[in-house]
Parts: sequence; C-alpha cells; structure tokens
Amino acid sequence: MKLYTRQGDRGDTSVVGGKRNKGDARIEAFGSFEEVNALIGKAALLAAEEKSGRDLQTDLERIQHELFDCGSDVADIRAEAVRKVDNSTVVWLENRIDEYTEEAPPLQKFILPGGTSLSAELHLARTVCRRAERELVRAGENEDVPVPVLMYVNRLSDYLFSAARIANSRAGKTDVEYERSAKVFTTEKERENKQ
Repeated sequence: MKLYTRQGDRGDTSVVGGKRNKGDARIEAFGSFEEVNALIGKAALLAAEEKSGRDLQTDLERIQHELFDCGSDVADIRAEAVRKVDNSTVVWLENRIDEYTEEAPPLQKFILPGGTSLSAELHLARTVCRRAERELVRAGENEDVPVPVLMYVNRLSDYLFSAARIANSRAGKTDVEYERSAKVFTTEKERENKQ
C-alpha cells in the first residue's frame, strides 16, 4: 500500500460525503486536531518520565483517541452520520477538570506557561486546542458541526490548563504567575466571606 494517493495534489481533500478545499475551516480544524494530538502524545511521554502520576499519562492517552473521534465526527458531513463523541465524553473531561482543580493549589492570578517541561507542553497543547475550537466555530458558520465536538474541544482546553497546573504541583513547582496580574480569582471561601 502506498501512503500517497495524488488525489490532493490540486488542493482538495476527501471527507465522508464529499470533498473540501484544504483551506476550508473544517480541514484546518483537522490539522489542529493532529497538532494538539502530537503535543499530547509528547506530554504523555513527559508525564511518564517526570513521574507526574499514571493517571495523567492515562488521561492523555485516552484523549489522543478521543481527538481522533472528534476528527472522525467532523470529517463525516452527512447529517445522518452516527457520532462517536457525545455528552458522556464531555462529562468525563469535566469530572477530570474538577478533580485536578481540587488537587491544585488555589489559583489567584493569571499564570504563564512554565514550571516544568510537562506543564509547558500541556500549555502549548492548550493553545493549539483553542485554535481548533476557533476553526470549528468558523466551519459552523457555513455548515453544521457536531455540537458535542465543539463542547469537547472547549472543555479539552480547560482540561489541559488544569493538567498543566497539576504537573507543576506534583513536581513541587509553583505556577509561574504573571507578575503584573491583580488578584483575579477568588476561592469559594473568600466569596462566602464577602456575603
């Protein structure tokens, strides 16, 4: 089997149910999914090396498969297509975000990517994930994009932020605070005391 087909040499690519120009926002989103997936793959390796916890590595490996599912759902432009990403996929991410947020030190200021290599890599994956979300929104201006995929990609960037903070915390590093940041986040206890 040859890896090349020559079918895309004129700037178009196939999706389930048709063809799209490679500059189409939907196709741009595929590219971003691939990019964030590669970054998450590297982060999973770093998690194993930095001993940040098997749970983090396992999460990241699961997310790699879910990103393929997102790409599959977005690639199938048929209205009747059976989707792989659903609400339960989104809820799993939300639960992990909540667990990591609870474990991490309270966040009071804006933070910068850094601390550990793993944390920085997760922040990089987060920024690419945000781009994928913008591309999906743009694609949705002209045709339907599966809503659960949009929800998933939105939550994934939050997950990656939380995971980056956990990577620092578990390595005994503090998050790199933006030095000119005012206190922008309050704890639940601080909100209760104000009432």
